[in-house]
Amino acid sequence: MTETATSPAAPATGVPLLEARGLTKHFAVHHAQRRGRARLAGARGRRGDPPVVHAVEDVSLSLPESGITAVVGESGSGKSTLARMLARLITPTAGELLLDGSPVPAQSRGRRKYARDVQLVLQDPFSSLNPVHDVRYHLARPLRIHGLGGQGADLEAAMTGLLERVSLTPAEQFLRKYPHELSGGQRQRVAIARALAVRPRVLLADEPVSMLDVSIRLGVLNLLGDLRERDKLGILYITHDIASARYLADVIMVMYAGQVIESGPAATLTDEPAHPYTQLLLSAAPDRPPTL
Repeated sequence: MTETATSPAAPATGVPLLEARGLTKHFAVHHAQRRGRARLAGARGRRGDPPVVHAVEDVSLSLPESGITAVVGESGSGKSTLARMLARLITPTAGELLLDGSPVPAQSRGRRKYARDVQLVLQDPFSSLNPVHDVRYHLARPLRIHGLGGQGADLEAAMTGLLERVSLTPAEQFLRKYPHELSGGQRQRVAIARALAVRPRVLLADEPVSMLDVSIRLGVLNLLGDLRERDKLGILYITHDIASARYLADVIMVMYAGQVIESGPAATLTDEPAHPYTQLLLSAAPDRPPTL
């Protein structure tokens, strides 16, 4: 993978768009799971306490407007759990979230507004799109729920515009298609268009290209880069592929066993990795940056 054709935008200064401070998530190990699994998962605790899995431990990050931060690590490192805490799909054991410098309430109050501002794009687009509904349904639903698309011709124009933003043209043809009639790359673009329907400010992209053919991954990465440039989105890109993180992101954070073990500017971290685990990720990358 070569360097991106367009230089990354300089991250904005001042108050971060989205900030996490000391996010921690522990999962209790139920009785049926304790035998063997707790030991393998690294369950810890004082004697007599219920065993827990330390999925994410004291992770902090700062995402500016128009900035892309990549979180890199192997399966089980805590990346997806971190994304789900940022999306408020699961409640942190400890730590806090801030949006525009203001703490996000832990309760359900303000959840809909936060969901509009912070959208999650999942790894598997086929599972995230209901197979019994066409593309029109998937785009119209968030527009109607949040009162953004209007009715009739206005709603049609809004859906067409969303598909054009993710380079699915002619849009009218794609509106009639069902998920099984689309390629993997097209399904992921529909999932991104659905996330964009509510006009978010932050996009949490959880392994968005890992299930796509190598030949079409670059197109989706370039789409994310274009959205950052055009819509000033802050993007958290979660991946196990450090080469794609170098290609897309301004900053890379490396996670291992639920903790951030190294972070820094993407080019610096991949040119001069300090931690042995980061060095291992780079050596295992099938398509390393040319400078390496």
